[in-house]
Amino acid sequence: MTSAPQQLDQAGIARRIPHSGSMCLLERLVSWDAQAIHCTTTTHRREDNPLRTASGVLSPNAIEYAAQAMALHGGLIAQEGSEPSAGFLASARNVRFAAQRLDEVEGELHVHARRASGDASQILYEFAVKDAQGRPLAEGRAVVVLNTPLATGALS
Repeated sequence: MTSAPQQLDQAGIARRIPHSGSMCLLERLVSWDAQAIHCTTTTHRREDNPLRTASGVLSPNAIEYAAQAMALHGGLIAQEGSEPSAGFLASARNVRFAAQRLDEVEGELHVHARRASGDASQILYEFAVKDAQGRPLAEGRAVVVLNTPLATGALS
């Protein structure tokens, strides 16, 4: 963990999460430690945001921003020389939204995730996406399941 960078730009983030191109939504790693991560971005304002619909970038997409911060956190806390654990977002609970659309929020989004508990198979994160003034736009909890192989055979 000691060789992991304390700050990263978007290219550095994209090398550490399974998202690339415009789907890498985070632009800057601000800080992190073994329990928490803080990233910022302005991708919610971009016309080419892959989450944009005819109605804009809707607030539930804040969960994807938080999930990318969780994936980056997992990669940063992985033991040096090891492959980060593959994972997927299994659930989001107690999510509260304070805005309808993210693309109408001026300035940077601040994406925070804090590891509340976990083990080798799953992690519970608390997350918050805030505006540049620190007002919460979305908050909740998410469970990330790790190292779960995908089914390869036909279901019976």
